[in-house]
Amino acid sequence: MLTASVVTYHTSLPEISAVLDCALQSPVDKLYIIDNSRNDALRILERRSPKIRYIHNANIGYGGAHNLAIREAMELGAKYHIVLNPDIRFSQGTIESLMSYMDAYEDVGQVMPKVFYPDGRLQYLCKMVPTPMDLIFKRFLPGRLTRKRLRKFQLQFTGYDKSMNVPYLSGCFMFFRMSVLQEIGLFDERFFMYPEDIDITRRIHERYKTIFYPKASIVHVHAAASKTDLRMLRIHMVNMVRYFNKWGWFFDVRRRKINKQLLKELNCND
Repeated sequence: MLTASVVTYHTSLPEISAVLDCALQSPVDKLYIIDNSRNDALRILERRSPKIRYIHNANIGYGGAHNLAIREAMELGAKYHIVLNPDIRFSQGTIESLMSYMDAYEDVGQVMPKVFYPDGRLQYLCKMVPTPMDLIFKRFLPGRLTRKRLRKFQLQFTGYDKSMNVPYLSGCFMFFRMSVLQEIGLFDERFFMYPEDIDITRRIHERYKTIFYPKASIVHVHAAASKTDLRMLRIHMVNMVRYFNKWGWFFDVRRRKINKQLLKELNCND
């Protein structure tokens, strides 16, 4: 069984409809809509397909909401689960390709396809385990001072044209092996939003492969709300502080080891 979940917060009907169309035309057997909105206006979406299960609840955050769906999916016996952003689009065959890859490599706990903007530009969403400079301090520095570091952090030098075992994969589209989540745990609900993808990929990566698979691709609209909305920026910063409080700020031995091994595998001497 393959399940998927989308978390919404006052998401417009056209936006959520687009990703639902993609999912319902794929092999997804059960599609959860976890609605953190103040009203249940999106409940009407249940009428679109018997595959859809709508859950309206208090705003418990991105990871916490997805955990509601993942726990139910585990009870149903799902083999794989996909975490989808509402602003994701993909064509027929994408999910099948990722499923085939996961079926072939049982040491892979998570996989992410190549991600594009709607205009065809590549999104650099494969990253090293971040330092405070990568996630917090760089926001307050001019781009000319951080450009070289960003290129390395986002692994831009690889060309994104080959499969890579990456310790930080974007949360916009996360394809999980359920048996691995049962082993390492679900999203850490201490993070309301933003670093939950870093945390869960890192935990999986320490025991299994977390793969970027460029033979499959999706489109991500990517509004980057925290760059334009002061409230979202505050949420971003608070949760990044929580992330580094958990894993370590400047003396994270495991981070250093993981990143060193990654760059060695990618033959990066920079």
